[in-house]
Amino acid sequence: MNLRSSWVAETGQTREDTRLNQIGATTPVNPVQVRSGILPGSYGGLYRLSGFWTEGTALMSVTVHEGRAVIQGDISQGVYPVSLTTPVVLTVAPGTDQPRKDLVVIRIYDNLYDGQLRQEAKVEIMQGAPGSPDRPVAPPRSLPLCEITVPANASAGTGGIQWNTALKDLRTPVVSIGGILPVEGEILPGGYPGQYQDTANNQLQRWDGGKWVAYPEALGGIVPTSAGNVSGSYVGQYRDNTGGWLQRWDGATWKPAVMPGPYFTDSSDWGDTSSSTYTSTLDGRTNNPFSLTFTAPPSKNVLVTFGSRIRSRNDLYAYMALKLTQGATLVQDTNDEWAAICASDNAISTSTTRRLTGLTPGLSYTLTAFFRVVANTAGVKGGFDNTFIRVDPQF
Repeated sequence: MNLRSSWVAETGQTREDTRLNQIGATTPVNPVQVRSGILPGSYGGLYRLSGFWTEGTALMSVTVHEGRAVIQGDISQGVYPVSLTTPVVLTVAPGTDQPRKDLVVIRIYDNLYDGQLRQEAKVEIMQGAPGSPDRPVAPPRSLPLCEITVPANASAGTGGIQWNTALKDLRTPVVSIGGILPVEGEILPGGYPGQYQDTANNQLQRWDGGKWVAYPEALGGIVPTSAGNVSGSYVGQYRDNTGGWLQRWDGATWKPAVMPGPYFTDSSDWGDTSSSTYTSTLDGRTNNPFSLTFTAPPSKNVLVTFGSRIRSRNDLYAYMALKLTQGATLVQDTNDEWAAICASDNAISTSTTRRLTGLTPGLSYTLTAFFRVVANTAGVKGGFDNTFIRVDPQF
C-alpha cells in the first residue's frame, strides 16, 4: 500500500516520505492537540473535499482515493501526517445472517503506544458486529473515512452491495491555523475565538468561544436574505428580509428597522358644511369621511400636518380639526385650539402642524378630518378644497 507517513517507522523514513507529509495543516482543539482530518482540495477546484473519497468499484470492494490528512494521538503523542498518492482497493468481508455496519479508517500503528509490534499507517476496514445498528468504534490514532452498510448474506455471488445507498461519508476537513475551515459532515466546535468556517450552505461563521456565529452578527453587519427566516442572536441585530425591508431584532421578533412614512393623503374635491358642530361629512364631496391611517414608530412620536383651502366669510371662521383613534378607541378628540382655521370671503390655503406623543409603537392609528363653521343666521357655509393630511414619524 502506498500510504506514506512520517515519524512512525523506527527506520526507513525517506526524504520523500518527509516531503510528502510536510502538511502544515493543524486546526487546534486545545493548546496541545489538533483536529484529525483531511486537507481540502480537489482536481479543478470543483469540490471542498476530495481527499480519501471512498466509492464502491466492484460487487464487494471499495476504492479509497488519494489524499493527505493528519491524525492526532493522545495529548502526549503528537499528530501524525499521512498521504496516499495512489488509490487503494479494499475488499469487504461477506455478509452474515444479519446486516452489519463496517468502518473504513486510516489507522496509525505505533508500537510505542499500542504494543502491536507494527510501525506503519494503513487504510483498512473494521468489521462491525452482525445485527448491531452501530458501526465499530474507531480505535486510537485513527481517522474514520466512511461507513459501509453490509446487507445480510451479501457476497459477490448474491449481487454484492448496492453502493449508491450503502456508503455514508464520515470525512472531516482541517486547515492551517488562521485558515477558513470548509465544513463537510459533522459540525465540530471551534478551537479559539476568531476562528472561521464556511458552512455547507455557503455561510461564513465565526467561533465566539461558545458557538459558531453567523459572520454578519460577528461584525455587526446585516444578515442577508439568503440566511433564511432565523431568529436573531442579539438585540439590535439587523437583517434584510425577503420583501426588501430592513428589520431589527428586538429580542423576540424581527420588526421594521425604519418605519414606513411619511404618510400622506389628499382630496381635491370641494365640499362645504353649515354645521356649527364638528362633522366628518361635507356636502358635495364623495370621499367622506376623509382619513389617514399610520403605524406608530418606535419613538412613539409623529408630526401631523393638515390643512385645506378654506372659504367662509371674513367675519365667520371655518375650522378643520382631526380626531385620533386606535381601532375603536378614541385617543384624542377634535379641538378648536388644534384646528386649521380661516375667515375669508375668498378661498385661502391654511395649514397647521402639531406633534403627537405617547403612541404605542407598531400599532395602527387613524386620523379623521372634521369640519365646522361658526354658528350664524346668514346661511354662510364653511367650504373646503384641496384638503390634505400628512404624518411624519419621528426617530
